[in-house]
Amino acid sequence: MDRAVSLLSDVFGFDEFRPGQREIVDAVANGENVLAIMPTGGGKSLCYQLPALMDEGLTVVISPLIALMRDQVTALKASGVNAGALTSGNTEEETSEVFEAIDAGTLRLLYMAPERLASGGALNMLRRAGVSRIAVDEAHCVSQWGHDFRPDYLRIGDLRRALNVPVAAFTATADAETREEIATRLFDGATPQTFLHGFDRPNIHLAFASKDGPRQQILAFAAARKGQSGIVYCGTRAKTEGLSGALAQAGHSACYYHGGMDPDHRREVEARFQREDGLIVVATVAFGMGVDKPDIRWVAHADLPKSIEAYYQEIGRGGRDGAPAETLTLYGPDDIRLRRSQIDEGLAPPERRAADHARLNALLGLAEALDCRRASLLAYFGETNVKCGNCDLCDTPAEVFDGTTAVRKALSAILRTDEYFGAGHLIDILMGVETDKVKARGHDGLPTFGVGTEYGKREWQAVFRQMMGHDLVRPDPERHGALRMNDEALPILRGEASIRLRRDTIRKASKFSPAVKTLVSEEDAPLLSALKAKRRALAEAARVPAYIVFNDKTLIEMAQVRPTTLDGMAGIGGVGAKKLETYGDAFLEVITGAVEAVHPARRKLAGRESGTLYDRLLEVQADLARGSEGHDKPLSCSASLLAKIAAQKPQNEGALERILGERRSERFGAAFLDVLREAG
Repeated sequence: MDRAVSLLSDVFGFDEFRPGQREIVDAVANGENVLAIMPTGGGKSLCYQLPALMDEGLTVVISPLIALMRDQVTALKASGVNAGALTSGNTEEETSEVFEAIDAGTLRLLYMAPERLASGGALNMLRRAGVSRIAVDEAHCVSQWGHDFRPDYLRIGDLRRALNVPVAAFTATADAETREEIATRLFDGATPQTFLHGFDRPNIHLAFASKDGPRQQILAFAAARKGQSGIVYCGTRAKTEGLSGALAQAGHSACYYHGGMDPDHRREVEARFQREDGLIVVATVAFGMGVDKPDIRWVAHADLPKSIEAYYQEIGRGGRDGAPAETLTLYGPDDIRLRRSQIDEGLAPPERRAADHARLNALLGLAEALDCRRASLLAYFGETNVKCGNCDLCDTPAEVFDGTTAVRKALSAILRTDEYFGAGHLIDILMGVETDKVKARGHDGLPTFGVGTEYGKREWQAVFRQMMGHDLVRPDPERHGALRMNDEALPILRGEASIRLRRDTIRKASKFSPAVKTLVSEEDAPLLSALKAKRRALAEAARVPAYIVFNDKTLIEMAQVRPTTLDGMAGIGGVGAKKLETYGDAFLEVITGAVEAVHPARRKLAGRESGTLYDRLLEVQADLARGSEGHDKPLSCSASLLAKIAAQKPQNEGALERILGERRSERFGAAFLDVLREAG
């Protein structure tokens, strides 16, 4: 029996490796740089713990959560392994014990949080300790645009170079883009030996449902699984508290968890969840990473997750023992609108926002899937030929129909309006609704006007949502959510391809009534999100609260009125002269995509009566630049002279001549005085 198998049996009590573990253990033990993507519950920790016992060096494990580190250290010590952790939760005695073991050369695994790498003393200590390798748990946290990014993970690459040792990185969530980012940041772009051992968790039952009284839907789901440990994820802190109270009132053992709680209270909930059978934790995404409880029997989402990666990671906390586990994810139009605005209001560059919209589209595609849900999920991660039989669509196939005609109508409306509008305006066109916006743009004369009366507004929204789920169209962040067609849409538009849609979700949409009154119309919501993103960036740069720049009411009016000039911007409530001067250009650029070219002298008059007067004087000057007959030598006034006249409003020839001088007064004086008298 070789040493790895012997240690596996003697220390960890397993007779054989799980699929894929042996190859990874051998690569790590041989000192290779390794990136291993393994499903949650696939035995990642053993792949670095066992090699740590096969040589005499010290393995440093970078892990994101104190609770997880303490659990693993406790389990290793119980198995006779000399392991320790340096965390903010240590007692003085625990810390002294770790340093004594390091000095004696007997410590085999040292767990550290990435934040500790910021300390220069940590690097010096590790240099003395005889580190032989670095293991990185939850390696996707190094992705700057991922759902669990931790800035201190970026220091791990520096640590590897300083210690000149191999790195073994592990994660359950990494698409191709994230794997490339991990290689760049942890391995300086060199390709590590990569093990991709599948994302499938066949024991987890997948299910989605559109929202129809979401609180009752969650209560019913929990009632059917009474006495089982479960997690309910919510989009807001307030919802976690309200829903946990409702579950407790219904007779469940339930508590809530979110980032706004006192740290001691959070630790108490974590400890209870590990210790108690049948406890339900209603939480924001602040809860979960590092949860090592093997017997979580169900995971529900009361709100749509942020991305398909976040969804996969969160449901992966169920059934880690390999026994059956169930999931339910609720979603509705308000969820989609919220997730879109969170992406658009973020500070990521445009290409990253586009990628995040694509990830959300993939999740919507999973929600609106026509066939096996597991196949749709795993196809996103590059796995095909999937066998399922354990999702709601395998249990009860979706009711589908040929939606080609409806989709072609929608695509035609997008094309005929130059891909410049969101779903709300497009639906008005399809339904033949003569809104002011439709009439002002002449869209009531389009061939597609009124061709979609077979559906109501909510039903058309369900059609557009499915089109986004099929990735036929995507919101363009540069055009504030206007829908643009992808290449996949063109064959359908040309009549060269057909498409199936889900009839059941369209039928349910016809009965849906919105639960939340939105601040602005659906059409204006993307622009409001973009304005808020600009406000946030300016506020952070100035280190002031966001409302100091502009309050919400001002931004809402901007989104609805959409001023295109500084004069128009000055007419928005809450935009005074100083704020117009400081922020006017920045917010105009968000609305129009360009900065208005205005002379500084005219800019100072923006929004005032004298600004309009300046423009009229400029027109008159242009008409008389070569004299009344158009044959004289060209003559003009400077912008500052025109601004002075507009501000002072001289009412006679003498006063005007003192400003203009004799020559200009002779050319322009009479006409200027007519303009000034007309203005009163």
